[in-house]
Amino acid sequence: MFAFEKLEVWQDTMDMSVEIYHLTEQFSLTDQIRRAMTAVSANIAEGNSRNTGKDTAHFLSIAYSSLMETMNHLILAQRLGYIEKETVNYLRLKIEKAGAQISALCNYHQNR
Repeated sequence: MFAFEKLEVWQDTMDMSVEIYHLTEQFSLTDQIRRAMTAVSANIAEGNSRNTGKDTAHFLSIAYSSLMETMNHLILAQRLGYIEKETVNYLRLKIEKAGAQISALCNYHQNR
């Protein structure tokens, strides 16, 4: 098992990626949402393999940005009527949790 696989935030964002894949099969934003959400766990994994705290923090920052991009696309999909507000609110809570975890990890590695 690689070190990033032990991180709760990586496990949670990977689970969200699976949920997003299932959810987005229905509409045209599919590829954008999938790429954005998949980039979160990928950047966490890549950053966790870096040798310096600065490099790790850089990739965690990208992961956070991709998480916010995902939220943006979900809001758009809801406004377009593709998904229900309740679904967006459910995913928003998960995104808020992951965002806080990523921010905490980023702060830790910036100060390392």
